[in-house]
Amino acid sequence: MKKLVIAAGTGFLGNILIDHFKNKVETIVILTRGGNKSIENINYIHWDAKTLNTWKSELNDADVLINMTGKSVDCRYHQKNKDLILSSRIASTAILGKAISECKNPPKTWLNSSTATIYRHSMNQEMDETSGEIGTGFSVNVATNWEHAFFSQQTPKTRKVALRTSIVLGKNGGALQPILNLVKTGFGGKQGKGDQKFSWIHETDFARSLEFIIKNPTIEGPINIVSPTPSDNSSFMKTLRTAVGIPFGIPLPKPLLEIGAGIIKTETELILKSRNVIPKKLQENNFQFRYADLTNTITDLTS
Repeated sequence: MKKLVIAAGTGFLGNILIDHFKNKVETIVILTRGGNKSIENINYIHWDAKTLNTWKSELNDADVLINMTGKSVDCRYHQKNKDLILSSRIASTAILGKAISECKNPPKTWLNSSTATIYRHSMNQEMDETSGEIGTGFSVNVATNWEHAFFSQQTPKTRKVALRTSIVLGKNGGALQPILNLVKTGFGGKQGKGDQKFSWIHETDFARSLEFIIKNPTIEGPINIVSPTPSDNSSFMKTLRTAVGIPFGIPLPKPLLEIGAGIIKTETELILKSRNVIPKKLQENNFQFRYADLTNTITDLTS
């Protein structure tokens, strides 16, 4: 692969992809709200994620575009934040589609972020790309509108894949570190009832799965980027306690979580929704996970 473009590639997931691809690709272009600069084979190009500008030329002759743009959902869902969460995803997707349509030689593949939260709260039924049931509520509305904006773009020469990504567990960011801090301070018991399903993926498999999709041109449409073994909240917290040598953890029932979420300005949905998602398309295409086991994953990420 000669040229990879990552839109909004300076965050947690973007840095995972940079580390994974930097020695496999001749040139990586990062579209960023920051200034222009170059570090080795990585070029950072300014864009505002909503208007066409000189950045659009970077898409020409690119092998792959990965769009990871969107305001973090780790915030309070008041109207201003709701509007920003939705508009940041729709606007960036639409402007990238327009830029591709104006390319003489457009990217061969466009991977666009989505979310495994698109599926309904499910305790028993596993949600795959074929039979999974779309849920309701604000987060699902964001996901469905995001995917509609993506797949409605007219890009006949560019294959499109929506990445329905679960919680990515990594060493240097994301959800794992704040939860580990909670465990280390003694509040590492179950959250809510503790039986809600927890779909996850190791950061290495996150990057590897995207490379796998890029190399397999028959894969298109929505695809679940998750490990094949959903856990549950209670087991997840116990695994974390074992990994860091904390013998006990105070459970946090829903009323306490509501108070805590208000204090740290987030929403309990991120913890209490049961995400029971499996990677049917990846498995049907024989993708081999390196970290399919939660205990091995946590041991690797905390060692």
